[in-house]
Amino acid sequence: MKQTLTLALLTIAIAAQAQTYTINPKSPQQTIEHFGASDAWSMQNIGIWPEEKAQQQIADWLFSMENDANGQPRGIGLSLWRFNLGAGSAEQGDSSYINRDTRTECFLRYDGTYDWTRQAGQVKFLKMAKQRGVPYVLAFLNSPPVYFTENELATNTGRGGTLNLRYECYDAFAQFMAEAVSGLEREHGIHVDYISPVNEPDGHWNWQGPKQEGSPATNWEISEVARKTSDAFTKKGLKTQIMVNESSDLRCLLGIYKTSWERGNAIASFWSKDSTRTYLGDTPLVPHLMLAHSYWTNTPVSYMKRIRQDLRRTLKKYGVKFWQSEICIMSNDEEIGGGGGYDFTMKTALYVARVIHHDLCYANAESWSWWRACGGNYKDGLIRVFDRRHEARDSRLLWALGNYSRFVRPGAVRYDIDTKQKEDPYGVMVSAYKNQDGSWVVVAINYSQDSQPFSFTVGRDAVSARKWQPYRTSDTDGETLKPLTPCSGETTLAPRSITTFVSQ
Repeated sequence: MKQTLTLALLTIAIAAQAQTYTINPKSPQQTIEHFGASDAWSMQNIGIWPEEKAQQQIADWLFSMENDANGQPRGIGLSLWRFNLGAGSAEQGDSSYINRDTRTECFLRYDGTYDWTRQAGQVKFLKMAKQRGVPYVLAFLNSPPVYFTENELATNTGRGGTLNLRYECYDAFAQFMAEAVSGLEREHGIHVDYISPVNEPDGHWNWQGPKQEGSPATNWEISEVARKTSDAFTKKGLKTQIMVNESSDLRCLLGIYKTSWERGNAIASFWSKDSTRTYLGDTPLVPHLMLAHSYWTNTPVSYMKRIRQDLRRTLKKYGVKFWQSEICIMSNDEEIGGGGGYDFTMKTALYVARVIHHDLCYANAESWSWWRACGGNYKDGLIRVFDRRHEARDSRLLWALGNYSRFVRPGAVRYDIDTKQKEDPYGVMVSAYKNQDGSWVVVAINYSQDSQPFSFTVGRDAVSARKWQPYRTSDTDGETLKPLTPCSGETTLAPRSITTFVSQ
């Protein structure tokens, strides 16, 4: 009796102190399409490791929707897998001027024929993703195939700000992408839902080798590639959607940032009818949306919110949607020590969760992807791999993304939340979603060092009849989407944690 009374008093105390967050079911926002990560550049090696067990563990961590005997998720259930369609720098070896670990093979041979045994490690992970139920695949290119480029390389090597593609090869480039998409399905049973022909075309760097595959491009060149690709896909009967334009920085969408006018103002360039040479609004297979990367715009925190609000308003003006398609930690992310050195803890995990929250809630991103699924001693991989030992280790960053990807499924709708509590980017941040199966999902980030009383409800209805299953990720041993005791909407958020509540 005494214990029951104590628990009752504790519940009353929590309710008294907690600020209630009320999901507004009459205020739907964007539809969430998917959460993803890419295979670059690790899977070309991991996919050919001799140890099948290590590969299967990595695939389970990334793609699995199964639970263990205790109801704890085995993986984060990514719903989008980004496949790096290679340009052929690997076949060039050291003469490619590209670091060995970032070279890629190309399905296309010099003589114009195709070798579908290439990119074997990446194809293996494509198949493991599909086997585990990943519903969507996006193929992206960092460079056209080396056979079509002006300098016969997959890196720009200081050419300037234009696309490294010979003008007479625009059609050949489009036909290569059409054949690559067809061949992946015909030869390997992999359907490609989206293709992104140009990656970070508006970066202010010049892609100096030795580094990685890549090329800048002007807005006109991007639009020309998109139109040629649309023609090639249409003639081949393909339904794969063509994405633009993987901007390197959100500021490149809204204006001119450290580059020339030909590579700035991307939203207006592609979606304003006044931009007669670059308008893509009537191009078949090109959806009205922008892909961009959230690098460099996450500090200071007040700016992170403001630029996403500006982006949201501009997108709405032109009737365009937004996918955040790539991010990892960079040198300006000083709050967590920049990108150098891998971090297995909640320090990086919480920092990234805050970025996810801002991209979803202020930019209305309909898709959100991390950069590399696996990486080395740098904060760019969800999973830390030790390639020489053929070993891998998960991180709290992986499971932090899982608080969203595992439970907010394709087709879910985000809803506004009403509260008198001012959102604190160093305290509690909350977002809410409704899946197509009718289940509600609430993700609560507690960035602070203290426990936080927390109360939430759907609409103005009483919550006594509604039960929620919480899953928590923290630095506590075993808390990687660990299922907790079900609650009725009144609980306490643990310090430095992310908790997802799923309605039962």
